[in-house]
Amino acid sequence: MSSKWLSRAHKMITICITLVFFLPLYLVLVNIFKENDKIMADPLGFPTRFTLENLKGILTRPDHLLFTSMWNSVVITAISLLVIIVSSSMVAYYLVRNDSKKTRLLLLFFLFGLMVPTTIILIPVVKVLMAAHLMSSKIGLIVFYMGYYVPFGIFMYSGFIRTIPRELDEAASIDGSGPLRTFWKIIFPLLGPCTSSVIIFIGLWVWNDFLNPLIIIGPIKGTTITAGIYRVIGQFSINWGQMFSMMFLASLPIIVLYLALQKQFVEGITSGSLKG
Repeated sequence: MSSKWLSRAHKMITICITLVFFLPLYLVLVNIFKENDKIMADPLGFPTRFTLENLKGILTRPDHLLFTSMWNSVVITAISLLVIIVSSSMVAYYLVRNDSKKTRLLLLFFLFGLMVPTTIILIPVVKVLMAAHLMSSKIGLIVFYMGYYVPFGIFMYSGFIRTIPRELDEAASIDGSGPLRTFWKIIFPLLGPCTSSVIIFIGLWVWNDFLNPLIIIGPIKGTTITAGIYRVIGQFSINWGQMFSMMFLASLPIIVLYLALQKQFVEGITSGSLKG
């Protein structure tokens, strides 16, 4: 009797959690195809008459807000991921393979970076970028993402590299391969599952970031997709249909990315990428 009750409670909790996470998605999907007055009258109601005007309005905006902001987000996310993956994987390989008190302290120093919220360091970051003449530029935003997310990449890669036998490095060294060549030719190809996890985690964080692009890039030098959603909101009125359409289209690239890397992502999580 007790086991049956626990099983039913587990199912009910699972259903409740699923509904909580599904509600925002449902809210976006149903309101894409509703007129603005119907959205305001009944946001959770199913559309009685489907319309594509909201999607058409976003796709045909004179300022090309969707395409411009989407392109900016793709470029910023892709370059940030490339720099973070290359730098964090190499640093993690050095720290793990040169295991000493100094490298363990250095790894601990990097891990402290995971504990600092971006809002706390935003003002110092802005001052540093202004001093380096990188403020109001995409390069400045990419440098910020590199500095902030490299510790997470080091944390992921260091746990995964520990599961790779040192004998591979020794065999490559005997064949005359240097540390750099050994890493790129032998070790890095084995980090595919971990790299997929890093791409999904950091890619999602960078893509969804709103405050930092809004402040660092500003409205003059372009906008990212999240700031683009904010720009859909008018000064005196809100076109809810276009806003929900923008939110839906903004989420599609991340959904496609996750589906493409899902298998390796699960493998990376379960095969030691989060082991300390």
